[in-house]
Amino acid sequence: MTAVTAPADSAGRTSAPPVPDPILRVEGVTKAFGGNLAVNDCSIDVPRGAITGLIGPNGAGKSTLLNIIAGSLPPTSGTITLDGENITGLRPDQLVARGLARTFQIPRPIPTMTVLENLVMAAQDQAGERLWNVWFRPRTVGAEENAIIDRVIEILEYVNLIHVRDEFAANLSGGQKKLLEFARTLVLKPRIVLLDEPAAGVNRTLLRDLARYIWEQCHDHGITYVIVEHDMDLISQLCDPVIVMSQGHPLAIGRFEEIKTNETVLDAYLGSQYR
Repeated sequence: MTAVTAPADSAGRTSAPPVPDPILRVEGVTKAFGGNLAVNDCSIDVPRGAITGLIGPNGAGKSTLLNIIAGSLPPTSGTITLDGENITGLRPDQLVARGLARTFQIPRPIPTMTVLENLVMAAQDQAGERLWNVWFRPRTVGAEENAIIDRVIEILEYVNLIHVRDEFAANLSGGQKKLLEFARTLVLKPRIVLLDEPAAGVNRTLLRDLARYIWEQCHDHGITYVIVEHDMDLISQLCDPVIVMSQGHPLAIGRFEEIKTNETVLDAYLGSQYR
């Protein structure tokens, strides 16, 4: 993919070039807070089965756009489609049911529950959530709960958190909480995951592990990822394509090696370290 500067329309707004068969499409999305446009007529396509990086300076609109896609914020205007279905304005739980999961820059586990309990609770559409099943189908509820626990243990072993399975989430390190957030997305069996600054507060050893898990889940299991991140080492290792945002809309798109030599991007964001 050749790095390109996103074309401007007659009003000076830009949109990233379309990609074939995108899993996620953002079209003309705007988010206004009073007179401030945090996202400004933004259009991007997310390729299926890829790890897309979303980078840009502070205030570029990256996290706001992620929150809009994830259902945490309603857009002022525009549409979002997932596999052709309009998901604009759906609640986060409705999006999870459709295969879209997300993590947070600051992890949000339930601190008074154990690591195991946090992940078991994340499993969707459990029979035990309906009271009549607990009364009239206890064997079904019990069998399903055992199956969920078995899957959660497999995931904890995969992300190397099995040794803290019975630890309260509040007692985990910052990096372990990030791994727990990532593990939660695997419990949800998503098609696409939005990662909000996964490298923040994570030591380099855990970050290498997390990068490997993301790569494996994408390339071995077909999960699409969108990563908002300031750590350019992580972006350069994992992401293709990379979308650069500035002033609420796309500025350029391409491979990182091409992006880092794009004069428009250098002037707006990356600066002298890549000149």
